[in-house]
Amino acid sequence: MGYVAIPAHFDGLQIRLDQPVNIEQGTKLIITILPKPQENHKNHENHENLIEGDFTQLTMAGLENAYGENEPEYSLDLIIEANSDYERR
Repeated sequence: MGYVAIPAHFDGLQIRLDQPVNIEQGTKLIITILPKPQENHKNHENHENLIEGDFTQLTMAGLENAYGENEPEYSLDLIIEANSDYERR
């Protein structure tokens, strides 16, 4: 099994999967804790869309951190060896 995203929630005692999944005993897992939904999302009827929105927010926050306003501009003069497979436009 490759990387799979499985919706889950914390019930106060345990992490509970929101859908059944077959995984082997001893399989390593990574748990990502998403920010709490905003107030207008609490009454959202479609749980899958809510989760997709949370992942989108998480991804956008990561991109903002990676490419901030203080990111330097690199000139073409800094290229030491050109990639011959790259098609310049």
